Amino acid sequence: MNCSAELLRKEGLIGISNDLSVEALLSAYRLGVFPVCHVGPMKWWSPTERAVLFFKDAHVERSTLKQIRQDRFDVTFDHDFAAVMKACAQPRPGKIPLTWLTPQIMQAFWTLHKAGYAHSVEVWDLEPQLVGGMFGIAIGDALFGESQFSRVTGASKIASAYLNAHLASWGFLLRDAKWMTSHLAGLGFKAIDRDTFLKLKHQNANRPGRVGIWDLDESIGVTRQKAHSDSRKK
Repeated sequence: MNCSAELLRKEGLIGISNDLSVEALLSAYRLGVFPVCHVGPMKWWSPTERAVLFFKDAHVERSTLKQIRQDRFDVTFDHDFAAVMKACAQPRPGKIPLTWLTPQIMQAFWTLHKAGYAHSVEVWDLEPQLVGGMFGIAIGDALFGESQFSRVTGASKIASAYLNAHLASWGFLLRDAKWMTSHLAGLGFKAIDRDTFLKLKHQNANRPGRVGIWDLDESIGVTRQKAHSDSRKK
């Protein structure tokens, strides 16, 4: 089924280009534009609404805090970026085995990682085995989330809690998650219109970024974040 032009405008399709160089990606993200494509030439998007988290609004489910306090998992930053990407690209149970994380885009993100702009959060069990994580691109004071995965219940939420606490401590303004969902709303994300998003980015364009390999800071209090009850039914 072909998408209508009206739907594509709403979702924010603005152009097609296969240029995934570091320079092209950094320029695009600074303008609020990002690449997502399952098949065909690379498509670039700037949604009319953005899912954005301001860290004062971040929520952590009580079950996530409980898992963190049980010390059953270890969390690292930038320890195995490639493994996190590969895990994010794997088919989800019950879903069509089609991913936008193609070899082309994964190579581009890997190059960004080597340049110090793309970062991963890894969650390990005590064996240790990689059981969850996420990755995104940090430019200036914004973290643009790309994908996440869980191999055990709640692992990606643990990664999110650690990421939010560090970004807030490091002085980041926001975390972007592209399109709004009910799941993101439960974590404290809010939908803001494209003009507001771009204005925020423009106002803070000269704030310094955090380029290079990231390390987890044990002094940052992850469990002091705002907790709320799980949204799912018991």
